[in-house]
Amino acid sequence: MGSPPILSEIERLAALTKAAQSRKTRATFKGEVKSGMRDWRDAFSSKDESILKMRVRELLLSIPGFGQIRVEDVMERCGISTARRIQGVGRNQRELLFKALARK
Repeated sequence: MGSPPILSEIERLAALTKAAQSRKTRATFKGEVKSGMRDWRDAFSSKDESILKMRVRELLLSIPGFGQIRVEDVMERCGISTARRIQGVGRNQRELLFKALARK
């Protein structure tokens, strides 16, 4: 990898603002999943870039009753890397994940 891009002050502030908004969007989504207001599967059909760039591990941890060990076990069984983002999950992996968590 090369060095980070040289940004003007305005570009840097815009990037920081976008990053903060993305974190807020992801936190809201995870909170809605945790409270039962939203289904975790919605993340895979989202059009929001912030949601699509969320790590699968982060999403699964927001499901009530799921902790580190359980999430890692499910992801391993589905062949999904712990670093994988939602937008990077393949069709077969997604189907395996949906089947593995069909009751959640």
